[in-house]
Amino acid sequence: MWDSYSMCGRYVMARAVGDLVAEAEAEADDALELRRSWNVAPTSDVPIVLERLVEGRQVRQVHVARWGLVPPWAKDAAVGVRAFNARSETVLEKPTFRAAVKARRCAVPAEGYYEWKKEGSSKRPFYIHPGDGSLIFFAGLYEWWKDPSKADGEPGQWLLSTSVLTAPAPPVDSADPALAELGQLHDRLPIPMDKATMADWLDPENKDAAALVELVRAGAYGPASGWELREVDTAVGNVRNNGPELTEPLPGLF
Repeated sequence: MWDSYSMCGRYVMARAVGDLVAEAEAEADDALELRRSWNVAPTSDVPIVLERLVEGRQVRQVHVARWGLVPPWAKDAAVGVRAFNARSETVLEKPTFRAAVKARRCAVPAEGYYEWKKEGSSKRPFYIHPGDGSLIFFAGLYEWWKDPSKADGEPGQWLLSTSVLTAPAPPVDSADPALAELGQLHDRLPIPMDKATMADWLDPENKDAAALVELVRAGAYGPASGWELREVDTAVGNVRNNGPELTEPLPGLF
């Protein structure tokens, strides 16, 4: 689930650095290390894609950030536990996100994500992923936070963190079967971006945050129409479980 930490908020990112860099059309430090995970949970370290101006040139880069945004004014990094998602409807006004959405936007890559479908008192997990095996690039935000307990230059003094934007899920009566399934699964959707939208979203020189938020919201259903859903084992609900078997179809369904 993408707006309630008490449920799930999990996704899959097991691509090798080279594959991610190529698909994102980005650069990465030679020392960059990514932990392959089939059960990424809030507060985990995750890759993000952002653009910076370097000597007057826009450069797209891959960095590693903690999932759960910590604004610069926070007294403690624990604030990020409650900020792993940002509702697109309120992101321009919320103190935690409103500075980042104006100047520090990123993309959060994923191979797919898990969502839980409520049926009475029970919940069934589903794995949602692009049918063609490509990466999803979710609209995200990032921030740098300086730990006041650490001296200047001390390792870990600066924390890079991130959050994923969400929007209302597609209508349950959508003419597109994939979108209708998403709408029936949950009422929120992590916002995916196509290549053109991502280029606009990442552009550090674009300061019209309101227009950019509307752009990613308006374009969310396009990439999502190519997604597939399959029910998986409830083992995904335990963050200690982590392996490719978590994305496999629930035994007995096929």
